[in-house]
Amino acid sequence: MAIEHISDTARWVAMYRAMETGRPDAIFRDPFARRLAGDRGAEIVRQMPRGVSMAWAMIVRTAVFDEIILDVVKDSHADMVVNLAAGLDTRAWRLPLPAGLQWVDVDLPDVLEYKSGVLRAERPVCRYEALPADLTADDARATLFARLGTAAARVLIVTEGLLVYLAPDQVGALARALASVRSMRWWLTDLGSPLLLRFMTRTWGRAVAAGNAPFRFGPAEGPDFFRPFGWRETIFRPTADEARRLRRQMRGIWFWNALARLAPKRRREQFRRMSAFLLLERDEPDATALPGRS
Repeated sequence: MAIEHISDTARWVAMYRAMETGRPDAIFRDPFARRLAGDRGAEIVRQMPRGVSMAWAMIVRTAVFDEIILDVVKDSHADMVVNLAAGLDTRAWRLPLPAGLQWVDVDLPDVLEYKSGVLRAERPVCRYEALPADLTADDARATLFARLGTAAARVLIVTEGLLVYLAPDQVGALARALASVRSMRWWLTDLGSPLLLRFMTRTWGRAVAAGNAPFRFGPAEGPDFFRPFGWRETIFRPTADEARRLRRQMRGIWFWNALARLAPKRRREQFRRMSAFLLLERDEPDATALPGRS
């Protein structure tokens, strides 16, 4: 099977970044992605059903996350970015971040060791730290967040491609734990609906389940899922809208657009909000909001 372990998903996504970097009109460039993906990443993309044709979604996600991270750091003066389940992300090396920003990658030890080995000769653009942790272990997570919470005043949490692999109660526990640390002000994540979860399960379900990485989280309530845990939505960017803006829409989108015009308005909106990029903010009166896009 294409996915043998959940850490393989990081090589999968790194290969998509490498594919985009190789384009003359690339919307971002990651000069480290091909090395990190390795032959295993290329093999995964070849083996996954619709592995190449669905690259656009991961590429759009990377570009939009880049934009929002830079906006929060610049406009809201975040002094730390904590990248949970960071995988083979290279933003601490490739984005124009302030030299004084603290960037923390958190993931399983073998993932971080592999990345540090590949990037050993490269220098991060900001202050960088890699912390091994199992985010599903309550005690380890609490210790980690307590430590990070006292190391900075305005923290942006990033969970790119993580939540879909967690059960709803695990996401709720993570949301509650993050909200309990006052310095953790913003949370950037991707979010799918039940409709997306069904599509992903039909397309890639068997492949990821073989690596103990089934798709599990796609709340019917959308961003409102996070409100009881102390988070409110400030930015909601549907993937379809961002793909159109960035000119990275899926092949044959004209056909689906034609079908959509025949569908009721409510159904069209369901498809539009099937997948999105979400910036959450602590639900506090003194929180600094960023302008959203709906």
